[in-house]
Amino acid sequence: MSNFDFRIAVFTGSFDPVTLGHLNLIQRSARLVDRLIVGIGINVEKAPLFTPEERVQLVQRVTAHLANVEVRMFDGLAVAFVRQCGARVMLRGIRPLTDFAAEFTMMMANRKLDSDIETVFLMADEEFAHVSSTLIKQITPLSTDEMLARFVPRQIIPDLRAKMPGGPPT
Repeated sequence: MSNFDFRIAVFTGSFDPVTLGHLNLIQRSARLVDRLIVGIGINVEKAPLFTPEERVQLVQRVTAHLANVEVRMFDGLAVAFVRQCGARVMLRGIRPLTDFAAEFTMMMANRKLDSDIETVFLMADEEFAHVSSTLIKQITPLSTDEMLARFVPRQIIPDLRAKMPGGPPT
């Protein structure tokens, strides 16, 4: 157990793209630990909008004000990445109803894979409970920048527009 640090936590996800919901969870998590590592995972089952390197840059940009947050890319099992980081805590965000079953199943699998890693769930704030990266991909071509700013950090809107041009006619 001495190889682990209880004051380090890892928050994993695909962050494709990073949303205000992700940012809210990162900010809240950063207040709970001395060091928060945001792990940008490569999910072969998803067709990403942004490359892993671009996602790292986007998350770094929107978390630059958080001194105790570090952003890294990983592939493979999230639980193995947590161990590699020297952490014992994996933080996961949950939106009411939509995420619980899948996250619970993943937590149980992770416990079997590495019983030293503990998963801690943070509920999404009510304001962001409906926000998902999938939703962002659906609404970006149809939304103005002001509309998008209700869902994603303003700093990434130009990046979204470069990948998915659009916006309603003015």
